[in-house]
Amino acid sequence: MDMLKPSYALPDLPPPTDLETVVVLKALAKANRALAELKGRAATIPNQGILIDTLALQEAKASSEIENIVTTQDELFQADLQLEGPDSPAAKEVALYRDALKLGYSRLYETGGLITNRTLIDMFRLLKGREDSFRVTPGTALRNDATGEVVYVPPQDAREIEAAMSGLEKFINEDDRSPLDPLIKMALIHHQFESIHPFPDGNGRIGRILNVLYLTRADLLDIPILYLSRHITRTKAHYYRLLQAVRAENAWENWVLYMLEAVAETAQATLTLVEGIRSQMASVKKRLREEVPNLYSQDLLNNLFRHPYTRIEFVVNDLHISRQTAAKYLDLLAEKGFVAKHRSGRSNYYVNEELLRLFLDVSGGR
Repeated sequence: MDMLKPSYALPDLPPPTDLETVVVLKALAKANRALAELKGRAATIPNQGILIDTLALQEAKASSEIENIVTTQDELFQADLQLEGPDSPAAKEVALYRDALKLGYSRLYETGGLITNRTLIDMFRLLKGREDSFRVTPGTALRNDATGEVVYVPPQDAREIEAAMSGLEKFINEDDRSPLDPLIKMALIHHQFESIHPFPDGNGRIGRILNVLYLTRADLLDIPILYLSRHITRTKAHYYRLLQAVRAENAWENWVLYMLEAVAETAQATLTLVEGIRSQMASVKKRLREEVPNLYSQDLLNNLFRHPYTRIEFVVNDLHISRQTAAKYLDLLAEKGFVAKHRSGRSNYYVNEELLRLFLDVSGGR
């Protein structure tokens, strides 16, 4: 292959253009209102781990579909159970995305709120199961899936990639460097990351994790639960056209508007999920107290929602009870209709079917 020449000069951020036009400010106000409502409602869930675990897995599913890694809800949750039986490679890859997202979130606490290139590299290594980091070999080009035509050539030189990622890291973490609203800044960060295309593979997924981590760093969310990839999945062709339009025509306004619309729409979708989970938890709590008062505990309630597909070992670990007692609990819950009992190989698992229906209804997924 001949040496490819980059087709776009990466700008210093923020780019020298008006990013706060009247139409952008109007969309910005809508997106910020939606995020504020989501942040407030999410805080009403008594155990935030429930949202992190369940919604991170939904985000992982949607983000992976953009890369044509498709799995069903059933395959995804079954893979999470780690039971005997046939494995779904796609479900395992989606679960790795969830794990990479959670790794990035944990690093926010360890670094005092910084999003570092080391964190991005470690997420890439976890996601892809490899030990390298930023690209060092020339030859990367992004092509049209249908025609094979090269549509964009990112930086090829390893030193240029390293320098560009160093500059992006500074822009992400230096809050006084720009007076821009964090949502506009997130749109710039995402575009710059995708244009640098720093990794040999997995750039799209790492870039989408970066969006959620930045919103958490900017205190627009307390925890990384924005279901952002759903919008991109449904508008995939438009998303890629707008990415390229910035490179070819400096069309920043349309790009920022797209990202603000994505935030507003998916904040509403995530709010529906959060409200549905909150409502279901209240209903199940009431039923547990009335129908099986000897079993009821907040830990049991949390288990049924943190693990839409649960198993005896999960209950043992969450409730600190014996395996025999956990089995009795789950069988009684199945008898009373709180969960549905299933078998895989030699093991039983139990499904919170009402919660699963909520995921399917909101995502429109399989």
